[in-house]
Amino acid sequence: MSDVLVSHEIPAGAAWSVLVRRGRELRLTALGPGANCSTLLFTAQHPVDRLNIPDTLKAQMAATIRPPMVLMSDRGLALCSVTGSSLPWHDALCGHSTDTHVARFGPSSYQRDGNAWRRSARAGLLAELRKHGRDTADLHGCVNFFAKAATADDAAGTLTFQPDHATTGDWVALRAEIDVLVVLSTAPHPLDPRWAPQPVRAEVRAVDPPGPDDASWTFRAESERALLLSKEVLA
Repeated sequence: MSDVLVSHEIPAGAAWSVLVRRGRELRLTALGPGANCSTLLFTAQHPVDRLNIPDTLKAQMAATIRPPMVLMSDRGLALCSVTGSSLPWHDALCGHSTDTHVARFGPSSYQRDGNAWRRSARAGLLAELRKHGRDTADLHGCVNFFAKAATADDAAGTLTFQPDHATTGDWVALRAEIDVLVVLSTAPHPLDPRWAPQPVRAEVRAVDPPGPDDASWTFRAESERALLLSKEVLA
């Protein structure tokens, strides 16, 4: 495995962002049980092209994110390939938490709670987006890495949060297929009844180019088409 170029520990309940060049891997590691990492993705060089969760799931016949799926943009480009994970399920249906979700745990402010101030994923993601000249219009459906919300066995198909789906040390690896801006929040999942955020470590390293038998390229015709589009954009 190549040397780590960037390593950053995102504190529990905080947010962070990073530009990842094409051909590099972003590896996220849960540093506590029940971790959640709400994640937004954007094409770094295109102001409006961003992760499209409905197209990503529909094109690859899935209701969750798992290897070797490709995370697709509004234009159908491959933003990242999920090249590995210790977990078979990462939620992409529930979105990120809002101030309404966090209000369940009572009032909180920096003046009162210091660094333990309870902030929603939306607040953290917006703070990071504004560092890159973006704002509320750039919020979109996210992937909640390390979290699982599955349909219950009832007539309504209710989405049910599964606590402690992730344990300490669980990980997921994303290979950037184009230069991407990644925005991350470690606030709890919106369906989590607890306020128990956990830190997540983010590492960026260079990786070998995919070969002809790469699992993401051979997964589905739709996955291959998105990867080819990304190559053409950079040609």
